[in-house]
Amino acid sequence: MQTTHHEVQRIGDLVRGHHERFERLTAEIRRVIVGQDQLLRKMLVGLLANGHLLLEGVPGLAKTMASSSLAGALRCKFQRIQFTPDLLPADIVGTLVFQPKDATFTVKRGPIFANIVLADEINRAPAKVQSALLEAMQERQVTIGDQTYRLDEPFLVLATQNPIEQEGTYPLPEAQVDRFMLKLVVDYPTQSEERQILDRMATQRGAPSVSPVLDPQQVFEARAVLDEIYMDDKVKDYIVALVHATRRPAEFGLRIAEWIEYGASPRATIHLSNGARAVAFLAGRGYVTPQDVKDIAPDVLRHRVIISYEAEAEEKTSDDVVRHVLDHVPVP
Repeated sequence: MQTTHHEVQRIGDLVRGHHERFERLTAEIRRVIVGQDQLLRKMLVGLLANGHLLLEGVPGLAKTMASSSLAGALRCKFQRIQFTPDLLPADIVGTLVFQPKDATFTVKRGPIFANIVLADEINRAPAKVQSALLEAMQERQVTIGDQTYRLDEPFLVLATQNPIEQEGTYPLPEAQVDRFMLKLVVDYPTQSEERQILDRMATQRGAPSVSPVLDPQQVFEARAVLDEIYMDDKVKDYIVALVHATRRPAEFGLRIAEWIEYGASPRATIHLSNGARAVAFLAGRGYVTPQDVKDIAPDVLRHRVIISYEAEAEEKTSDDVVRHVLDHVPVP
């Protein structure tokens, strides 16, 4: 069924009504966080599109503070899990505790039972522990004993990994990394932003705390609006073309096949679509533009494109491949 001009206008009015709430949410978090515009924006994209985020950056870039501030502004429960080599799956999902008084077992729920979970330095823990978290992310449920428990919604995992100090780490397998909707590279603040951080934080009082401005129900309502945002068939074809260009670049006239070991999975197509809708929502629009797709594409694709040894020898990265695809695949 073709969407009429009046229908697009109606969706636009609906989006703008909910968009203002997220403007207030962003403003509230900015009372605590200086700079990191891309991090905050993409966290909201993940929240709206119901997808998890993998954050890569050196320590001290406000990843933990941004996560806890988002939870506080949403009236959501926040949990931080520090991943270490001796961590066990039960330390994340929970376990059964024996009660000798009446010879029964009771369930002790783990820190995964929260709305926003920060998995700090996820690559410090072995594969079995990583799998316990990633299963909860994918299925949105955990099994303790013979009982299965649904996780509370909204449920957002923000996992961090440190690009330095790789000794004693367990890199995430590609199949598990694929479960993250976005991979963000968190960079240092600018010089002016760092001066603001100094003025705001270098006191005994520290950072101000956030106040709740939204609740989970309003997040669910915004997600329902997100599903209505109009996406033209040409934009859908553009999304599919971008993903296929990472698998069969020669079909699009791109001479980068020797750089690519594996292209993006079908999850990339779904996440590009949902992410572009979330970008349009945060811009206050009821329709998706090709630029919305290009804005979110690097974060959706960088961890899904596996580069070859030839690319590494030429000092190319997955970001270089994605940038080449975005520059050369025709935009509708």
